[in-house]
Amino acid sequence: MPPKNISPPDILLEDGAVFVMNKPGGLLTQGPPGIDSLELRTKHFLKVRDEKPGKVYLGVPHRLDRPVSGVITVVKNVRAAQRISKQIEERTVTKTYWAVVAGAVEPAKGIWEDSMRKVPDEARSEIVAADHPDAKLAKLKYRTISTDGTVTLLQIELITGRTHQIRLQCGSRGLPILGDTLYGSEETFGPETADLRKRWIALHARRLAFEHPISKQPVDQTAPLPKWWDVLNELTDAEKLRD
Repeated sequence: MPPKNISPPDILLEDGAVFVMNKPGGLLTQGPPGIDSLELRTKHFLKVRDEKPGKVYLGVPHRLDRPVSGVITVVKNVRAAQRISKQIEERTVTKTYWAVVAGAVEPAKGIWEDSMRKVPDEARSEIVAADHPDAKLAKLKYRTISTDGTVTLLQIELITGRTHQIRLQCGSRGLPILGDTLYGSEETFGPETADLRKRWIALHARRLAFEHPISKQPVDQTAPLPKWWDVLNELTDAEKLRD
């Protein structure tokens, strides 16, 4: 049974088999049965809107970490899920993130390259030596959008996609994302909540671009900044940057 008073998903685009959503921070992309998640909200929405009997299929070809907000795609059939998954594997999908980190970033733009691994049986990743048996390449491109010397707004494009990659690569350089206590932040971010699992961090999946799995037309969607970024107004000029 879904949770009572389940919220509808924030739909940026619906095009045939493809949904592009704006996921709030603090929400699971996928979860166990009956636990609030983007997947559950979308299935419930489709079941009610389309009056679907029985179970609703939903493919989730990629995920966003629970505390991360922003743009994500889910699809209505297996063929679409497989085709987008292949694009992700072939690195033809563009994923652009915005992150607010503690400190000043030098140089102002560049490429970060590390060896990292997912820590077994733990919900975290770590930097390891390149010859570690579990080491995987982590690579991203970044540029500074603005900074006041205390915090910095970065635009980040993933070249590889590893578990907690952006969070770890920022935190390991002494530049933790605001609110991300797992990787060194001493700040809070987002709505107040006593439930640690529902806390946000200042990492937002800003743009997602890929080829529509059925029509082959380009899909390019940008997720508006959550209102919680307004507290960073002087840094981000949120009203100017908000779509």
